[in-house]
Amino acid sequence: MKVLVVGGAGYIGSHMVKMLSKAGHDVTTLDNLSNGYKNAVKYGEFIEGDIADEALLNRLFSENLFDGVMHFASYIQVGESVEKPSMYYRNNVSNTQVLLDAMVEHGVKCFIFSSTAATFGEPEYTPIDEAHPQKPINPYGHSKLMVEQILADFDQAYALKSVSLRYFNAAGADPEGELGERHIPETHLIPLVLQAASGRRENITVFGTDYDTPDGTCIRDYIHINDLCTAHLLGLEHLVAGGDSRAYNMGNGQGYSIKELIDVAKQVTGNDFTVLMGERRDGDPARLVADASLLQKELGWMPEYANLEMIIRHAWEWEKKSSEWSRKS
Repeated sequence: MKVLVVGGAGYIGSHMVKMLSKAGHDVTTLDNLSNGYKNAVKYGEFIEGDIADEALLNRLFSENLFDGVMHFASYIQVGESVEKPSMYYRNNVSNTQVLLDAMVEHGVKCFIFSSTAATFGEPEYTPIDEAHPQKPINPYGHSKLMVEQILADFDQAYALKSVSLRYFNAAGADPEGELGERHIPETHLIPLVLQAASGRRENITVFGTDYDTPDGTCIRDYIHINDLCTAHLLGLEHLVAGGDSRAYNMGNGQGYSIKELIDVAKQVTGNDFTVLMGERRDGDPARLVADASLLQKELGWMPEYANLEMIIRHAWEWEKKSSEWSRKS
């Protein structure tokens, strides 16, 4: 297949580009580098540009017969979305519509959307399946749900087929050590914990220890970056083969508590580090776990790296590289 990956210089996108290329597909990355890194795009063609640039998109689609488009170009920070909702609606919704309009104009019919379980809001039950009500509680979740609604309308009106994948926490790193997680600022728990283990951070704070869970800390669903990318690839293959539009929840099948994660990180790294106990944060549910059974049943997806130790081990190999780079700079 010939695939356009927008946001392919970011954490998830760069791993997706590698997986597509290793599978023998022809990949083009489009990224404005606002949150990505050009040196993370190690395969295929790279084009610096924005999905809001109609002229650029028209040229790209005129010069290339893409079988499908994968979208990883959304802004993803919940707190930032509350502070700057206009930025999130413009990029995540309006700019995505520019991309979809260009696809329709040029007859590109397959779209893979990296959505989020934040479209569900506060969970009414766990694990969360596709039947769970979608009631987002922040602009980030709202923006992703709006795109899902746009995709449903574009399917009906223009026969543009899509697969949306909803997940909580992408985690880990390329098992070969070539790629990993780089966010500025870093907000994801596993890299923050490992930065404490490597000495790049003084400590890590646990927010809340009195939740209704076995050890009192929040339980979260972590999915290895390669397993996540595999699901996206299966979604694209499904559409290219003539499959219908679908939306799937994705997770590793079980949740891990914050305390469990920290204990495993200390075991994997062999390093102790300071853990501070803080107050609960507003809006943090006790449990967030996705039910991936529909994805498994319909697309045959099964996580290869569901074990938390393996997820952290791969992330630790990347953190050691990052820590070394930090010292040299």
